[in-house]
Formats: sequence, structure tokens, C-alpha cells
Amino acid sequence: MKVVAIVGMAGAGKSEVARVFEKSGFRKVRFGDITEEEIKKRGLELNEKNERYIREQLRKEHGMAAYARLNLPRIDTSLKSSGVVVDGLYSWEEYTLLKECYGEGFTTVAVWASQATRYGRLGNRAKRPLTVEEAASRDKAEIENTNKGGPIAMADFTIVNEASLEELEREAERILSTLE
Repeated sequence: MKVVAIVGMAGAGKSEVARVFEKSGFRKVRFGDITEEEIKKRGLELNEKNERYIREQLRKEHGMAAYARLNLPRIDTSLKSSGVVVDGLYSWEEYTLLKECYGEGFTTVAVWASQATRYGRLGNRAKRPLTVEEAASRDKAEIENTNKGGPIAMADFTIVNEASLEELEREAERILSTLE
């Protein structure tokens, strides 16, 4: 069974690519769910400020591979019956941990879109919309504080997502066909 991790900056289209893998029978493990669960557990409002705070706290407590480490049980349980698509790999340390755990069964797909395209998408999304300032601040934090560039640079596949949703889905399906 395969573990395919989707990596990219906020608004690039990671969740849309993960959805294509899900439709093909992969089980989705969204790393960000841990942040949202922790926010609810602490009774905080779901917003960019609290999300960042919780992400930083979890990494202080569990190290830079926190999200991979905390999601290993979900990944392993899902692998018993299907391949797994990880929506939202962030750090180099998460990448290396998953690579160590799953070896040749681990693949990464980077989804890239320009800053202007991503910020437009982030401002218009129904769930957790971001202002341009929030999006720029998140980009800076993810690049400087989570070592996000490494997994993007080392991806096995890269999708440029500057066109339509249909084109993105076609590219994701093309990658899927090479993995089967």
C-alpha cells in the first residue's frame, strides 16, 4: 500500500488533489485536523491566529515532525485497507519521518500556484478564508518556521495549478496512473 503526501503552500490546491486520490480509493489523512481538534479541545475560536498558535505549540511539544508523528496511528490504521493520501505535509522533518517509516511506499506530490493565484483562492474560500495580509503572514511563517521548502523541493511529482480545477484533476489523475 502507498502513502502519498501532498505538499504545497496554502491555497495551492492540496485538498483538491487529495480529493482525486480519495475518489480513487485512497483514505485521506488531513494533518490540519489535529490543529482543529486541539483548538476545539481548548475552547478557542477557529481562526488563523489560533491555528498558528496551536501549530507552534504542538511542534514545541512534539518536535518539528509533530504532525507526522501524531498522525502515524491514523495512517497505519488506514493502510490496513487502502492506500493513504496525506493532505498537508508541512515540514522537512515530517517528510523524513514518513520516508523512514514507509520507504519506497512513500511518494510526495507538490502542488504549486503563484502567490497572486493562491491569495485570491484563500480570500474566496468558504471555510477559513484569509485576507491577503493573513495569507502573506502564513506563507512567511510556514517557510521560516516549518522548513516547508524541503518537501516541496524534493517532491516526486509537481503539479502547476494555475489553470482550471478540471486541469488540476487531470494532472492528479495522471500521477495516480503512474503509481498504480
